[in-house]
Amino acid sequence: MTTYAWQKSSYCSEGDSCVHVAESAGTIHLTESADSRGAILDAHPAAFDTLLDALKKETHR
Repeated sequence: MTTYAWQKSSYCSEGDSCVHVAESAGTIHLTESADSRGAILDAHPAAFDTLLDALKKETHR
């Protein structure tokens, strides 16, 4: 099993629902802190950059 160096989102408040991000050779990994060994989304760095750009443009609700 691969072990990643997870970093918690700086926008995460105290609690169980935080996004964690890690990287490996050519891949960005995302997971939810309540289940960091469960579902993991893998993305190409360019796709991850596109996601971040879209989220930054999103109007906060």
